[in-house]
Amino acid sequence: MRDTTWDILITGGLVFDGHGAMPTTEDVAIADGHIVARGRDLDPSLAACVVEAEGRWVLPGMLDIHTHYDLEVELAPGLPEAARHGTTTVVMSNCSLGTTYGHQRRDNGEYVEDPIIDCFARVENIPKHVLTRAADEMDWTTSAEYLAHLDGQPLGANVVPQIPHSMLRAQVMGLRDSVSRDPSHDEIVRMGQLLNRAMKEGYAGFSTDALPFHYLSNDPNRKTKIPTQWTTREELKTLTHVVRHHDRVWQGTPPKDSPVDTVKTFGLTSGRLFGSPLRTTIVAAMDVDTDRTILPLAKVLMAVFNSRLVDGNFRMQALAAEFKVWADGPLTPLCEEIPELRELNEPDLEDREGRTAILDDPDWQARFRTMWNAGKDGKGLRGFLKKVRIEPWALPTDHEKLVIDGEKPVAAWKGLTFADLQRRVEAFRAGRLDTTTEEAAELRAFPADVEDDASVVIHLLRTYDLDFRWYAITANSDRKAAKAALTHRYTLPGFNDSGAHLTNMAFYDANLRGLQWVMDDGLAAVSRHIMRLTKEPADFWQVDAGTLDVGAVADVVVIDPARLRGWDPESTIELTYRDDLGDEVMVNRPEGIVTTTVVGGTVAWDGVDVAPEVGKVRLGRTLLATG
Repeated sequence: MRDTTWDILITGGLVFDGHGAMPTTEDVAIADGHIVARGRDLDPSLAACVVEAEGRWVLPGMLDIHTHYDLEVELAPGLPEAARHGTTTVVMSNCSLGTTYGHQRRDNGEYVEDPIIDCFARVENIPKHVLTRAADEMDWTTSAEYLAHLDGQPLGANVVPQIPHSMLRAQVMGLRDSVSRDPSHDEIVRMGQLLNRAMKEGYAGFSTDALPFHYLSNDPNRKTKIPTQWTTREELKTLTHVVRHHDRVWQGTPPKDSPVDTVKTFGLTSGRLFGSPLRTTIVAAMDVDTDRTILPLAKVLMAVFNSRLVDGNFRMQALAAEFKVWADGPLTPLCEEIPELRELNEPDLEDREGRTAILDDPDWQARFRTMWNAGKDGKGLRGFLKKVRIEPWALPTDHEKLVIDGEKPVAAWKGLTFADLQRRVEAFRAGRLDTTTEEAAELRAFPADVEDDASVVIHLLRTYDLDFRWYAITANSDRKAAKAALTHRYTLPGFNDSGAHLTNMAFYDANLRGLQWVMDDGLAAVSRHIMRLTKEPADFWQVDAGTLDVGAVADVVVIDPARLRGWDPESTIELTYRDDLGDEVMVNRPEGIVTTTVVGGTVAWDGVDVAPEVGKVRLGRTLLATG
């Protein structure tokens, strides 16, 4: 066997180093997990493995800054979907949820608290049986023990843990008290002490959540919001003071129904008011179809909070994709926002009987009809708001915008809107539709008052329950507006929600979509965007990642730009069963775009399959803040 100098040599690629400069054609040599040389015509005979990259882009491994991989790290630590999309670093524990303090189960004298299941099941749409499998194995109770646990996991990507506020609250107050009363002064002090300890241990951030439709999922809490929603002003100021003191990141979501509270809350980024700027990132700068005022207001907030007058360090996260969300019957995060549909999300997945009882209730039906049809006559405030494209919820109530997906219950319905189906029912009843015996039986079962939009929805949900798959595109349908948000100087590409909403979203690929969006703007724009996916977020969270500098840890991705340009992202989305998670998952698996992913100097993805080492040996690192 011949002696070699390098473990891997990537040859002839167009190299983007992560700093935003124009790329150069050169080779990249890797040894002992680090980049050890870059230059033209490096000797391939000195490498144990040669990756030919002529005509391809070579770039630092990309960061996915908004994930909920906390549970997947326990069940499938190789994070295979990250590898196939060129993601080598993931920021976890977002939106106040995480596993920093273990399963946190305790008997409060009335019931056994189970915070992981209670918090994650509805907010992140992860089935309870998946959550339970993960929680049952959690044997740590402190932030230090969690870091030690992560250091022992066979990670397939680097992970950046943060301190999740809901779990911090439950750790100090207990879950029951954390969602039923304000904390005492001593409890706020204790939360601050635990957060301060975690910041000293190197945690890169702290996450909160103020979206008003995030609810718990176990009895007796199904009508109760998650712990972070109960935050007091004193509590938030105390905890963000700790984060500011350590110059770490605060990730949050806005109290969207109150512009005044949004400004007050995120005004905490101000260095002018609080002594030094607080690194703040919130979701999301998106062009919402039902309220086109949101993105312009987001741009105003970013300009104001980052101005000299306020002296903040404020970044909104932007999604490089249409915000396309699937539903299993009534189960989708979009339905949590609407009180009548939220009731259908309260029963467990398996509790069809509970959902049917709600759907059969005449009082519920009356309330649902009133909500669903409000403003459709063009009268009143709701009618006026609909005309100017402002509605109270992200989920559209227009049947033309709700699309049936999947082969059940009738294959011929796939791709039809709810309005198409309604017209099909009417045509069948008028004798104008020639169809199959199977479909005829289903059409015949529709209620007599099918001309009422609400009746169609009630019938579909009651008859088919979780077997009825549909989706809605609720934001970023205007590519120009979405791209402007993605490339805005004060946004960070992200909000992919990887590892969450298992059957509802498929945004593991959003970093690749963003690169596709900027390709036509030239190599300078591509280089700039690659920096925004690599070094820029790494610097924001102050972690060791994001460049191809000699001496850097070898997290490297090779991309075929021709395949990227010709890719139709919607055509590669699928619902597949993952044995490692024990459940179906929405994924997007484009072929031939990412041809190599290297994590820590080892090939994790070869363009065709995940390497056999992934999930068995440790490739990634637990990244702590360096600042």
